[in-house]
Amino acid sequence: MFEKYLEEVSKTSLFQGIERVDILAMLNCLKPRVCSYNRNDYIVTGGDPYESVGIVLKGAATVSKENAEGNRIVMTLLKQGDIFGEIIAFSSQMNWPATVQAQETCVVLFLPRGKIVGECDRMCSWHRTLIQNFLRVISERAMMLNKKVEYLTIKSMRGKISTYLLEQYRREGDVNITLPLNRNELSDFLNVSRPSMSREMSKMKDEGIIDFHLTAVKIRNIEGLKHMSAL
Repeated sequence: MFEKYLEEVSKTSLFQGIERVDILAMLNCLKPRVCSYNRNDYIVTGGDPYESVGIVLKGAATVSKENAEGNRIVMTLLKQGDIFGEIIAFSSQMNWPATVQAQETCVVLFLPRGKIVGECDRMCSWHRTLIQNFLRVISERAMMLNKKVEYLTIKSMRGKISTYLLEQYRREGDVNITLPLNRNELSDFLNVSRPSMSREMSKMKDEGIIDFHLTAVKIRNIEGLKHMSAL
């Protein structure tokens, strides 16, 4: 029954380095659940018992929490191939800490927590690779969260934008960069409002610091950007 999802599953980071024939054997061994959801359906609700790690095979979903005032805050957007629930898989946490809701029609595969973190009854050769991939995914997520905390310490919006653009510039080694995040995702990552961020970027464009179209950005004044990153 998992054959029709093999293409989507094989592209996820959790199954990197594992042959498709082994992925199929793995799924038959792990016995995951595959569930379909309509737009706005709740995939998991904060406080529900935590039993599985989810992988979005099709569609998109949001991860959100409620603040003390009862307002819903979207923490991240899940797209095809994204994993959720991996951070608490190895912890003693027994309940989902956030709510996952379908943003559009979704298909989600749930891997049983015990099958991932426990010993494989069949001692399958791929189990070690799965654990290694799982730990890598957790490490990368932790690094991203650490970076997000760094951005929270930057006071000005222009400082946050400039720091982010400089990091992308250093990563790509070119003044012409393609942002890995769209505007909504970037504003969430920097913890600023999208309209305010767009206005600030437009001002930076008018000042000749950057130029941009959609996710394509050209840095016109490196030194100016460095100066503003310290604001």
